[in-house]
Amino acid sequence: MSTEIQEMPEQGEIVLATITKVMDHGAYVALDEYDNIQGFLHISEIAPGWIRSVNRFVKDGEKKVLLVKKVNPKRGDIDLSLKQVSNDQKKLKLKEVKKFEKGKTLLQNVQEKAKLSDEEIEKLEDSIYSKFDSVYDAFIEIGRNGIDSVRELKLAKKTAGVIEEICSKIKLPSVEIRGIMEITNNKSEGVEIIKKILLEVIKKDSTIDITYLGAPKYRLSITSEDFKSAEKSLKPIIAEIQTNIEKKKGSFKFTREVSKKTREN
Repeated sequence: MSTEIQEMPEQGEIVLATITKVMDHGAYVALDEYDNIQGFLHISEIAPGWIRSVNRFVKDGEKKVLLVKKVNPKRGDIDLSLKQVSNDQKKLKLKEVKKFEKGKTLLQNVQEKAKLSDEEIEKLEDSIYSKFDSVYDAFIEIGRNGIDSVRELKLAKKTAGVIEEICSKIKLPSVEIRGIMEITNNKSEGVEIIKKILLEVIKKDSTIDITYLGAPKYRLSITSEDFKSAEKSLKPIIAEIQTNIEKKKGSFKFTREVSKKTREN
């Protein structure tokens, strides 16, 4: 007889689940992060208002982000809610799950290349989680700042070398903010004046890119690891270009465009 205790989620926790059986009064689900332990999603917790058909909202095999409403460890009952999960909670949970899956893949690569045992890879994972929220976050940190940035993990030389190699191939997540500059200078050498000012700015910072769109428009873009640092860089760059253009008796106008975020690989 097994004495192993099944881990249960906590009340109020946001979980990822797979719909396993749809019925008239609700649906049974398997909790993906808890060894597929069964939970129940009552029809009253699927969507606001009266529901004619549960199948309109949930289908067998579908993944859903759910809220744990009630847990009864003695009976093994887990009551869940779909309608009480906000869009922000859903996005955050799916992002968390995606990071976890990427972390698993990265650790598998490390284990294969460094020829580590299951016990060694488990110790490595525990060590990473003692300093980072996820394995993926640790690898991104190494990708940005090198293996010395995780010196406190005390990695074995061979393992560190393998991790560094894997991190060098990760496309780091980044953001891009951009806008249109309208620049004019009516002097005979006006085009050269504008070109010189813009080239000087580009030389100072590799995260800046300026594209000529056709007079008088130029697109300025800044790439950074997050929106906060990108925005911090933008203001002084715009101020510098505007000051230098106006010193040469030119005109300057800047209009923001929609920012972009790269996919995390």
